[in-house]
Amino acid sequence: MDQATLITLAVALLSALCIGGVGFVLFGAGENAAAKRVARVTSANERAKNASKKMGREEGQRRKQIQDSLKDLEEKQKEQKKSLTIKLRIERAGLDISLRTFYLASVAAGILVMLAILITGMSPIAALLAGFATGFGVPRWVLGFLIKRRQAAFSEEFANAIDVIVRGVKAGLPVNDCLRIVAQESAPVVAAEFSEVVEGQKVGVTLEEGLKKVYERMPLQEVNFFMITLSIQAKSGGNLSEALGNLSRVLRDRKKMRGKITAMSQEAKSSAAIIGALPPSVAVILYLVSPDYIGLLFTTTLGQLIIAAGVTWMLIGILVMRKMINFDF
Repeated sequence: MDQATLITLAVALLSALCIGGVGFVLFGAGENAAAKRVARVTSANERAKNASKKMGREEGQRRKQIQDSLKDLEEKQKEQKKSLTIKLRIERAGLDISLRTFYLASVAAGILVMLAILITGMSPIAALLAGFATGFGVPRWVLGFLIKRRQAAFSEEFANAIDVIVRGVKAGLPVNDCLRIVAQESAPVVAAEFSEVVEGQKVGVTLEEGLKKVYERMPLQEVNFFMITLSIQAKSGGNLSEALGNLSRVLRDRKKMRGKITAMSQEAKSSAAIIGALPPSVAVILYLVSPDYIGLLFTTTLGQLIIAAGVTWMLIGILVMRKMINFDF
């Protein structure tokens, strides 16, 4: 075999190797790379699916935990509503008196009214009924009035207290320190309730239990929202400052809505007050102008029955008007 033939064979072999290498690079490597890319994408998809399933399970567990917490709170609130006692109402009114003092004051008020009516010459039965109504009803009405006034003052300042807690949490303070600041710097009615929480924590009462006591003394939706927010955050975690910030905004919006409703219903309330005040006003004027004319209502049995019937119907009318002009919000 001559040299030219060897060179030709070598060139042909090298050409075949080059063509094969180029073909492998263009087709074989491409298929390999495609297979690797498919494998990578499939693996990434599997990881994403697994992560999504894990997140779904965690989210489901978190939702279940929140639902369980809400159910527990609702059941405890129902029990509290059933067990409303005079002692609890005294605490809600912010009075520092004992049950014995309350009952003694009730009996004394009833006896004074009964004696006053007997002195005017009315029948003993009317005096007894008036004394019983005064002793049983008036102290409880006063308690209800004081409770509403205290709750209104608390609602007025509660959003500001939550803002203090939000700013403290954002600044890195623990929740307990934020509550202590609120107890020291807030309005008296808010400071008194949060002071009870802070003092309770010093003797081992948990934050959740302390807030439940606050809700017992101050049964407002705002306090309920605050208690639920802190309870859920303590059990399931989350951004406390964001949750309380949203709660503060909701409370301020509720306050604005309450103001709008009060303004819109003021005309109806004024009309109801005028209508309710007319009969007593006319009776007083008649007594001043002609006492003998209206005196028959107080000195005769028929007149006393007429007064009792009139007062009963007036009370029914006032209750109906009150129901019409009071709004739940």
